[in-house]
Amino acid sequence: MHWALLLLCVTAAAQNSPRIVTDAEVMRVHKSALLIDTHNDVTSATVDGLDIGKRRADGHTDIPRLKEGGVGATFFAVYVSANYAREGKAANRTLQMIDTVRHDIIERYPDDMELVTTADGIVAARKKGKFAVLLGIEGGHGIEDSLRLLRGFHALGVRYMTLTHSNSNNWADSSGDIEKPNNGLSKFGREVIAEMNRLGMIVDISHVSDKTFWDALETSKAPIFASHSSCRAISPIPRNMTDEMIVALGKKGGVIHINFGCEFLNAKSAQASPLGNPELRKKFEAEMAKMGDIKDPAERRAAMRKMFGGGPRVRATLADVVAHIDHVVKIAGIDAVGIGSDYDGVGCVPEGLDDVSKYPNLTRALLEMGYSAEDIRKIYGGNLLRVMRAVEKTSALSRKGT
Repeated sequence: MHWALLLLCVTAAAQNSPRIVTDAEVMRVHKSALLIDTHNDVTSATVDGLDIGKRRADGHTDIPRLKEGGVGATFFAVYVSANYAREGKAANRTLQMIDTVRHDIIERYPDDMELVTTADGIVAARKKGKFAVLLGIEGGHGIEDSLRLLRGFHALGVRYMTLTHSNSNNWADSSGDIEKPNNGLSKFGREVIAEMNRLGMIVDISHVSDKTFWDALETSKAPIFASHSSCRAISPIPRNMTDEMIVALGKKGGVIHINFGCEFLNAKSAQASPLGNPELRKKFEAEMAKMGDIKDPAERRAAMRKMFGGGPRVRATLADVVAHIDHVVKIAGIDAVGIGSDYDGVGCVPEGLDDVSKYPNLTRALLEMGYSAEDIRKIYGGNLLRVMRAVEKTSALSRKGT
């Protein structure tokens, strides 16, 4: 082989190989980042009595493991199942979920946890050595079509709202509602977004239909985000975002926070789940209808695990998470991506990111791929803080009437 060609081959191989990263470098970079997870569903367990302060053998989240993982802040999900909307109890459930965060997590562990509502509050909590706890409503049906309830939830600390869950509501369509014509946002839906802008609540477009996404992006005066979604180009499920959507979101200052659910990350995992397989989807919906009479949340979750054997048959990997981050960076830039794990809300998570204690593994993988410490600080929290400050600024200007 010619020496010039050999040198070219060696150089190309070196460029494509992960760089060597020491444990010391991983921890130095990891500790320098303010890691903010925009979606964690452990609240569905704390509301039923789970003690988040104790290490547990199952699940993804507890205080000991949050500390081990170097997590600095989390938006805990105020998740409201569609079942409560059908029963006319969505607002009641929203209040219960807010209370589990405020009472079962923060009041129970005040030395560790602190409720914050602003970007500066997150930074201040970090300086005090405390974990910043934030609230995000998952399911716009929780406000029961009332701006007064929306304002009340904001007063209790809620700082984002996912416009829909897997069900459409009276003013916004969901990606999970495949039977309903997709009309996007209604007139009242646009009023909801306007009021969220005025209050300083982030508009979350995870779970919404594509038409609702475009309507929300057009309507909002502040940046919007996806609290827990991934890239449809890699795993083609409706819950993920297309490249066109991701680019448009980034151009308006928004961020897509990568979901760690296996189906969201890996096409083979998606095909083995209701999110990506139409036949399994029909089975899932039929079984969910049968479970309508099961009121106990723990019993419902157990029935769902039995139904699908605990989750997708094909598990995603740490490399899949990096691939989604890398994809967003390539098409929309480093400022457009963050972390929204969906821990304790998904049945399958990637090998290497088994729970909240494993985040240093992601830091190592990103460093090996050539991401700088500053890049990682943006991905882990810097981009989210920028969005929050922009939302807060829009609110302040709106309240002044300018």
